[in-house]
Amino acid sequence: MQTFINVFLGLFIFEFVGAAPLSGNIIYDSEFYDIPLGDLLHPFAYDENKQSDQVETDIETEVPSVIQESYSSAPLTEETEDEASTPKLIDGSSAQGSGVLGPQTQDGLPTCLLCTCLETTVYCDDRELDAVPPLPKKTTYFYSRYNRIKKINRNDFSHLNHLKRIDLTANFISDIHKDAFRRLPQLQELVLRDNRIRQLPELPSTLMFIDVSKNRLGRRGIPNEAFKNLYELQHLYITDNNLDHIPLPLPESLQALHLQNNNIQEIHEDTFCKMRDFTYVRRALEDIRLDGNPINLSKTPYAYMCLPRLPVGNLI
Repeated sequence: MQTFINVFLGLFIFEFVGAAPLSGNIIYDSEFYDIPLGDLLHPFAYDENKQSDQVETDIETEVPSVIQESYSSAPLTEETEDEASTPKLIDGSSAQGSGVLGPQTQDGLPTCLLCTCLETTVYCDDRELDAVPPLPKKTTYFYSRYNRIKKINRNDFSHLNHLKRIDLTANFISDIHKDAFRRLPQLQELVLRDNRIRQLPELPSTLMFIDVSKNRLGRRGIPNEAFKNLYELQHLYITDNNLDHIPLPLPESLQALHLQNNNIQEIHEDTFCKMRDFTYVRRALEDIRLDGNPINLSKTPYAYMCLPRLPVGNLI
């Protein structure tokens, strides 16, 4: 009898040990053990409208601590990356702040949202603009080509003391206030090509490059001695304007003069050189284009004696 009892107890202990889990590291939460899966709150469900402490307690209970730390830290990492990758706008600030996209335009949008701002350059090409938008004060280069701008007002570029280049190619500009550009202390390049301009405004002495080709200047569109005090001017392009004369005097710094397709009919011996000084040499002016004008350059051979190269044009 005693032997039978020992065998029975041995079998019972063996069966109990065999049914035990292989690992003792798995821990069940008795609070949720008997709850159906359908009634269990999903650990990763997030409702931004629920801010109760109960929801936070439930999530902490269901999600292992390692997953919780990884999940909760992800948004912080994303925000840090976004902040680091956000491009700086024209004033050195990010787009997430207030007042960093430039002044409001007439369309109710900030300039740097309506156009494209890269550091100190503003690109407003082909935006169907009918006026110059308000520009950030640190603008250095401004491009507004292929728009519908008709007029340049006196204050369109006021207080832009860093502005070096203005390009308004292919607009409908017919009227420019005489002081629109004169007060820009660092302006070097002015491109007004392919517009309807009939009168040049006053120009700042800092200009090095001027292109007013394909406009309607005619015989009176360029004021007398308009380029005389532009001591740093190197390139002057006035093609396709129906000019009947070469605007004089031209600064000594000039390197290229393009006057193609106008109505210039004569040239004088002192247009480029000095009649009474045969030792004078004008080495800088190497590129003169007069082709497309009703003028015979061969009739005034002494007019080019001081130049390093002959003008391009009709020699017959």
